[in-house]
Amino acid sequence: MEALLGNARLKSGLAAAFASDRLSHCYLLAGPEGSGKHTLARILAAAMECTAGAKRPCGVCLQCRKVLDGMHPDVITVDDPTKKTVTVEQIRNARTDVYIKPNEGRRKIYVIPRAMDMNPAAQNALLKVIEEPPDYAAFLLLTDAAEQLLPTIRSRSVTLHLSPLPETEGLDALAARRPDKDPATRAEAWARAEGWLGQALRLLEEGESLAPETQRFAACFARRDKLELTELLVPLERQKREQLIPLFQQWIALLDQALAVRAGRPGRWEAAERIGRVRTSAESLNALRRLQQAVELLNGNISPGAVCGALQVWLDVSK
Repeated sequence: MEALLGNARLKSGLAAAFASDRLSHCYLLAGPEGSGKHTLARILAAAMECTAGAKRPCGVCLQCRKVLDGMHPDVITVDDPTKKTVTVEQIRNARTDVYIKPNEGRRKIYVIPRAMDMNPAAQNALLKVIEEPPDYAAFLLLTDAAEQLLPTIRSRSVTLHLSPLPETEGLDALAARRPDKDPATRAEAWARAEGWLGQALRLLEEGESLAPETQRFAACFARRDKLELTELLVPLERQKREQLIPLFQQWIALLDQALAVRAGRPGRWEAAERIGRVRTSAESLNALRRLQQAVELLNGNISPGAVCGALQVWLDVSK
């Protein structure tokens, strides 16, 4: 359980369930990108397969090691990353497979990493099996938008809500994982990630480079080119929330740097320097706040299409 940082109350409840072997057949792991859902899924799967008598998961028995190494034949991932949705065919295949007893483990565990991307037909197909599963079957549904799942699925699941880390713990974790980055850079990534360690690590991995969409946004914002901004935002309507949120966060960081340039401090990116030279502080601040609002809407389950459409109005770069 040490692999999952923070979330003390959640871990305490799970430890009690593990000790008494009172594990649900279906868990809903809810939290944004980088919140630890995949780490928690591995812990749950290992606990279900663990052969230790006392502390579960022990992390050392053969079953635990296979789960944690991603090699257990009875822990099955239901996903095809090349597809935009989790299809009904994938769920039906899993539903057929569930009635074949485990190869070697205590349980047969199905992990659905993109549960929110199941279409209605797929959700209904899943519902049929989680209503009356074999006693050895378990399902781990990972989602960053639990409200997109059918109420009947949610009611038959134990929901585990992951929480952001406290700042001290998060900064310590970043320092341990990325000692090559200076404290100021780590602190900036942590602030932009708003308490989610995975997001902060991804921001550090991105380093100093700007996404092509960010470069294009910087150019049209600096030139006050409304048409180009529209041409940039329209294709983004087809992106997923987990793709748009970090992109918009980078746009926010860009404008924050532009404000620093207006205040007489050097910008980290040449694009921010350019914006700072030609746009007023009020203009950059207004755009920054609008983008923050867009991120809040995306986190609140508003569709990417609606958010990008709103930004075309809010970010009137011609003003």
